[in-house]
Amino acid sequence: MPKVRHYADLVTVLSGLSWLVVFWSVSLTAQMGSIEPTLAALLMLGTLILVSFVHRPTRVLLRRYHVRKRRTEMWMHILALPLMLAFLFGIVIENLLAPLNGEQKMLLFNVFATAGWLVFVVTVLIKLAMHLTRRHRSHGSKSGAGS
Repeated sequence: MPKVRHYADLVTVLSGLSWLVVFWSVSLTAQMGSIEPTLAALLMLGTLILVSFVHRPTRVLLRRYHVRKRRTEMWMHILALPLMLAFLFGIVIENLLAPLNGEQKMLLFNVFATAGWLVFVVTVLIKLAMHLTRRHRSHGSKSGAGS
């Protein structure tokens, strides 16, 4: 069971990172005026998705409950909350300072999405540390009782 948990965490962290690359590439594309960054990011994402569907061991592992559960948590961190925060902060900034154009709104979303992904990674690391500590203590008490 722990290997499935670690694999689910790794898959979701990498999945979130790959989506962040796509989000930031859209901002870079808007800034540069060229579509190459977005095309490269989408090609990378498409390759990862293709490998996950074609490679049988990966496909079997990705169907497990823990991966889907972790992915839902990751989406909440990099999409749902950042969209809401970017919308609210965008309204406040536009009313108090100056109007924002599309590039600036996308940049605001990207900053929140990156912060949300970092919070997700820190949460995963804290959960991992707590799980390892708990497992270490339970193994230590079992070996100490048998002596």
